[in-house]
Amino acid sequence: MYKSDIEIAKEASMLPIKDIAAKLNLNEDDLEFYGKYKAKISDDYFKRIEENKDGKLILVTAINPTPAGEGKTTTTVGLGQAFGKLGKKAIIALREPSLGPCFGVKGGAAGGGMAQVVPMEDLNLHFTGDFHAITAANNLLAALLDNHIQQGNELNIDTRQIVWKRCLDMNDRVLRNTVVGLGNKMDGVVREDHFVITVASEIMAVLCLAQDMTDLKKRLGQVIVAYDYSGKPVTAEGLRAVGAMAALLKDAMKPNLVQTLENTPALIHGGPFANIAHGCNSVRATKLALKMADYCITEAGFGADLGAQKFFDIKCRQAGFSPAAVVLVATVRALKYNGGVKKTDLKEENLEALKKGISNLAKHIENLKLYGTPVIVTLNSFVTDTKAEIDFIADYCRKHGCEFALSRVWEHGGEGGVELAEKVLEILENKESDFSLLYESELSLKEKINTIAVKIYGASGITFTDGAAKQLDRLEGLGYGKLPVCMAKTPYSLSDNPELLGRPADFTINVREAYVSAGAGFVVALTGTIMTMPGLPKEPAAFLIDVDDNGEIVGLF
Repeated sequence: MYKSDIEIAKEASMLPIKDIAAKLNLNEDDLEFYGKYKAKISDDYFKRIEENKDGKLILVTAINPTPAGEGKTTTTVGLGQAFGKLGKKAIIALREPSLGPCFGVKGGAAGGGMAQVVPMEDLNLHFTGDFHAITAANNLLAALLDNHIQQGNELNIDTRQIVWKRCLDMNDRVLRNTVVGLGNKMDGVVREDHFVITVASEIMAVLCLAQDMTDLKKRLGQVIVAYDYSGKPVTAEGLRAVGAMAALLKDAMKPNLVQTLENTPALIHGGPFANIAHGCNSVRATKLALKMADYCITEAGFGADLGAQKFFDIKCRQAGFSPAAVVLVATVRALKYNGGVKKTDLKEENLEALKKGISNLAKHIENLKLYGTPVIVTLNSFVTDTKAEIDFIADYCRKHGCEFALSRVWEHGGEGGVELAEKVLEILENKESDFSLLYESELSLKEKINTIAVKIYGASGITFTDGAAKQLDRLEGLGYGKLPVCMAKTPYSLSDNPELLGRPADFTINVREAYVSAGAGFVVALTGTIMTMPGLPKEPAAFLIDVDDNGEIVGLF
């Protein structure tokens, strides 16, 4: 019987974080300690190593997620541990988990099995307070907005065109649509309001894309909260909110240093969702990792159609990153699920279903090759996988000009990732990345959306609701047409319909709404029924979480 993730994490032999830092030539003055096993890295250290040569950037992504699980974070952590086994200086750069999925259906996001980041409970819960700071900054802006209207509305804000929403890092469906200002005259102006989950908020994206404090304040100032009666944008700068918001975010801007089960250094910072936002950890953490080590292993959220596409076309475009290689994670179980097998039957060998479902993997390989970066497919091993199934996938990858490696990091930690690590190192030594973006900034917003839909999703075309078409035209007129597009789409299918598995064909992508995140520097296009405030399932993971008589958290996974 295998131990649970939290049981394994509690048995970990963690080193004091100052000892992890020492491996990277950081001293105690470079750290701001949050207990014994967590620390933030000071701005002074960041400035001191700015001239260091960059290491190699390795992105880990995956096929479309399924209920069977793919283990993208587990693979990322295990690969970092495997680099350590091979004597290589590597750092993992990951997102911080959101409380919403942790108490909802998805569970935590610290890896799994013998490939985890620790302290696992801290990471999945309050950690160093970054998300609380982001939530506070977001809601301070909302409070200043409503107070401005209450105090005379000097900026002539049209209360019918308020676009700024409050946020909360929890799945709470009843807050999607609310009414505020009820009561007497001093309780504010009555209007409809909305909440988004913190990881979908623009402040999260701003923090993750900002290069430094100067850039952060510039981006905060550009955030659009509403439009006035003449149709002009009203910004956070216009509300004089920037300084106070920056003060709340000052410490949250600093990347967090922790470790894996095998004491590999890990920078955990920022956490935008990939189905709604751009799905990558912070630019600051990634840049820091590249300066501190020879290899930075990072991941992008959900499948490659969302996470990797946004990593390339938004994060790399804005930060100037050039990835050296991409690791594409798949599992036998998930591919069989894409081939039509029910979740209850995934343990049984089924080569016919595998042959159908592997079309999903094939499309992601094709997509990643569009960016000119070498691709390595890794199969995250489960004990129920058969030799015939593994051999079929390995042969398929090789026939399609793609490197392949088996990963057993969940069961064996770094040792189980050595085959993958050696394959990645071989690629880095022998193949040059010819990285390029999917589209040029000069394309119109509608052309960018069409390019993503047709080239990445495999759609036959796109449709726009009348409202979305008008919104996009308006954004072009306001000067936001050169920004990249952040597609909000279901992660479970290449299409905008989560029921269409495998590699769907002859479908269109319907854009129902569009808005600009001017501070983050992208335009969001909402498709299908995607929600910016998720809800809890009938049996949320929160039911299983408790604290025992010894004060230990149990049930967290």
